[in-house]
Amino acid sequence: MRGRAAAFGLLPFAVYVVLFLAVPTLIAIGTGFFDTTGAFTLATVAALGDPVVLTTFFNSFWLSALTAVVGAVVGALVCYAMLGTRPDGALRSTIDSLSGVLAQFGGVMLAFAFVATIGIQGMVTLYLRDMFGLDIFENGVWLYSTTGLILPYIYFQVPLMIITFMPALQALKPQWAEANATLGGTTASYWLRIAFPVLAPSFLGSLLLLFANAFSSYATAAALVSQGSQIVPLQIRAALTSETLLGRENLAGALALGMIVVMAVVMIGYSALQSRAARWQQ
Repeated sequence: MRGRAAAFGLLPFAVYVVLFLAVPTLIAIGTGFFDTTGAFTLATVAALGDPVVLTTFFNSFWLSALTAVVGAVVGALVCYAMLGTRPDGALRSTIDSLSGVLAQFGGVMLAFAFVATIGIQGMVTLYLRDMFGLDIFENGVWLYSTTGLILPYIYFQVPLMIITFMPALQALKPQWAEANATLGGTTASYWLRIAFPVLAPSFLGSLLLLFANAFSSYATAAALVSQGSQIVPLQIRAALTSETLLGRENLAGALALGMIVVMAVVMIGYSALQSRAARWQQ
């Protein structure tokens, strides 16, 4: 009876996963192998080798990798600094709360915040130009390009790293540091030979999670980059809405297939690293 009750309890979640994850994924994969008449074809999937499509995948890769590395390093340093605060103190509680909110603060709201701050008519842009004659933001035009997505992405990558990596740092056992000191070890030897090897799976797993988060982000990029399709999510939007891709409307399915393959590889690696990290966190 308990097993059946648990199964019924998971039923709503299972329905949600099927309707909003499994079915859209299958549709996205399926449309990449069929043309507009419903006939099976590999022409759409072969379009993934087009230089324009390869460029968008390359842009998505370097943008996701760069923001993931920066977010992981900065977030890990913040987590290390938080170790010196009281677990139940006001400072750590505030940072934890802000991280939980800012990690989900994206889309149009985040885009508007950056436009209003460092955009063409942004507050900081105008202040620096009028008061000091500085134009370090290139009149805000750079914000609407692929490189302009770096700062907004880092904005939500750092809080996400804090959320995911802080439990790993908190799980470091004080006995390990005490044993290292008892055996004549230094702080450097503790971090190089004990802490870093133990934390490596968690850090790399969080890094992969940040990469996947940036690689699949759409709303912020769509709000900032209104013209052009520099990254894969915007290329999918163009394939669905463009009036110039007649006869290749299912290209969006092929692009989604490429993204699903990349995300599957990343998440498999993340799952493997998390399983390895869980061995010592229990």
